[in-house]
Amino acid sequence: MAAAGIHYPWYKKEDTDAFFALFQNNIANFVIIAITMLGMGFPSSIVYGQVLPGAAVAVMAGNFYYAWSASRLARKENRSDVTALSYGISTPVMFVFLFGVLLPAKQLTGDAELAWKVAVAACFISGAIEALISIIGRWVQYHLPRAAMLGAVAGVALTFIAGEMLFKTLEMPIIGLLVLGIIIVGLVARVSMPFKLPTSLFAIVVGTAMAYLIGDAGSERFSDAFTHLGFYPLLPNLAWFEGLGLLLTGMLAVLTVVLPITLYNAIETMNNVEAMEAAGDKYDVRECQAVDGAGTMIGALFGGVFPTTVYIATVGAKWMGAGRGYSILNGAVYALATMFGLIAALAAIIPVSVVAPILVFVGMSMIATAFQANDTRYYPAIALAMLPYFANYVMTRFNRGAGEVVSDISSAIVVMGQGAMFMAIFLGAMTVSAIDHQFRRAAAFALIAAGFSFVGLMHAPQLAFNAAPEFVMGYLAMALLFTYFSFQEAPRQRRS
Repeated sequence: MAAAGIHYPWYKKEDTDAFFALFQNNIANFVIIAITMLGMGFPSSIVYGQVLPGAAVAVMAGNFYYAWSASRLARKENRSDVTALSYGISTPVMFVFLFGVLLPAKQLTGDAELAWKVAVAACFISGAIEALISIIGRWVQYHLPRAAMLGAVAGVALTFIAGEMLFKTLEMPIIGLLVLGIIIVGLVARVSMPFKLPTSLFAIVVGTAMAYLIGDAGSERFSDAFTHLGFYPLLPNLAWFEGLGLLLTGMLAVLTVVLPITLYNAIETMNNVEAMEAAGDKYDVRECQAVDGAGTMIGALFGGVFPTTVYIATVGAKWMGAGRGYSILNGAVYALATMFGLIAALAAIIPVSVVAPILVFVGMSMIATAFQANDTRYYPAIALAMLPYFANYVMTRFNRGAGEVVSDISSAIVVMGQGAMFMAIFLGAMTVSAIDHQFRRAAAFALIAAGFSFVGLMHAPQLAFNAAPEFVMGYLAMALLFTYFSFQEAPRQRRS
């Protein structure tokens, strides 16, 4: 007899917690984008009238698609506990486009509008490349060890999410620690909040109220909040097409930034889909990479300049018990908030220290999943894969000044941070292979790492032949070492 059809709700209480977590992830990026671009000299008409609406269209399209994809999976597997994939702008990719595409374009052209159009074209090309990468996405997912991929994701979670947001939490310690306590009790210990309110909503209400009551948030925040209210329609334009001509004729150097960061974005999507499979919901990685590429291109058609990806916060949403409603609500709210200039208003009214603890939980859940989804013998591989992101975090925060800032600590920080995602995965994969005594496989990963270093995808500031010769030699030495042990292992395997 066929199983009875399940009821997969459009929205449930747990979606509220996940919505606030995802909303804060994206709103933080939107606010950083606005502040940074205005500081670079881009006019508010481009920032609020083109870039943010374009990003909102991409976020809306992707979230709506993944909500539909979740309902499809729920019907296929006849269960109602499916969580939709989170979707948004990747923080590391955002910073690379800000300082590796927008800023150089502005400096080279001396014209904010031309620089914006070049960045839109670069974003469109990035989306097209990721859509093409989706053809081999499943093959890559099959051959890369889960511990290596989840270890790399855990590195991002530890530094850019849990670590960074814990800093923000403690900027207002009385408020931040109180809200963090609410999150620990409600989301970690799973204790119900008063009046049966969702934990995140309760935390934001209590934290914001207290911030104003004790004077940690001044009244000037309200006046700043409504400065940019207005109407910014979500309309397509030809900026991507005009920028394409500029990009291909006089600014090809920008593409050397676009290619590696697009590969990074595709791998980030793959890692996060893998993490979600480990948490219980299996999505097609090729489809997700294609959707992310398409979402990026759609955003570019509306003036957006930042690639989008399956978001690292998805496992946090799964832990919260969310379904598809949080994804639908996130897409709708971002479209409306961007159209009417409400994003800046909300960001100004609610102190960062109030919402940061929610993201600390998201980071915690990602790190925990990396370990829970793997056998204990692979824990060293996970730990090693997390480490390159410490260097990447420093590089991202100090940007072009990183080399000078960290020179007294170690000269390796900058080169370690360049291509950190690739380094994390390859080191993790080599370690997993060695743990399993698959030394030929470990040697193959070392050779691939040497190839990536040779062309500048790792340990180099830009693409070039023989870009990082010392690292090429280092990885080749590792390959020789693993090859030696593969020959040593063969007789032992025959005897056993």
